[in-house]
Amino acid sequence: MTSSDRPKRILVVEDESDLAQLYALHLGDAGYGVTVCANGTDGLAAAMASGGADFDLLLLDQMLPGVDGLEICRRVRSLERYVPVLFLTAKGSELDRVLGLEIGADDYLTKPVSLPELVARVRAIFRLTASVTSDSAKPESEDRIERGELLVDSAKRVVSYGGSRIELTSREFDLLRFLADSPGRVYSRDQLVEGVWGFGYSGYEHTVNSHINRLRKKLSATSDVELIETVWGVGYRFRESTA
Repeated sequence: MTSSDRPKRILVVEDESDLAQLYALHLGDAGYGVTVCANGTDGLAAAMASGGADFDLLLLDQMLPGVDGLEICRRVRSLERYVPVLFLTAKGSELDRVLGLEIGADDYLTKPVSLPELVARVRAIFRLTASVTSDSAKPESEDRIERGELLVDSAKRVVSYGGSRIELTSREFDLLRFLADSPGRVYSRDQLVEGVWGFGYSGYEHTVNSHINRLRKKLSATSDVELIETVWGVGYRFRESTA
């Protein structure tokens, strides 16, 4: 069996055993291979083994005994191989959610978790991973978006402005690429959810806002031009002219 044929492998790091088994059951029923760790120390060791090659997705509780989910995410982001991270957290404040996104999480769900939504989010992340793989096979001219001094290279998953590299999470990268592909076009939050996250979910607008805010902050560190503009009452657009 080739790597493309085998089931996607998910590491669930959750100290509440009933919840962990429930997640594993539903993800297993959806066709994924699931490994469960009950504490952060074991979860970190499993996530880092083989340079991150043992798993295709990490499902991390934020609060864990031993090593917390944020530290696991930080350590995994130091690896050469990119492994998507989905946070599960009982915390509901915007600060906690943004902190997870800032250190490299691709997505998050607040407990209590809807199991159908959990499976939908996981599928959306794997669709995103598949689109990244297909991007690498495109001609170089299709891989690169250049808007003034901004360069978005899909094959290398690299963003730079004026030659200075900007470090983005996988989701931030795809959000920027989606907007930059059509300068001046206004997208509602629902359209961004569908286009970037890959599924419709009416309660997801707050996550779009969080990603937009983080993306803007990172872009503003190298550019004095506001590249992503808010169209009040409608949504967001990439600046039509970056000159």
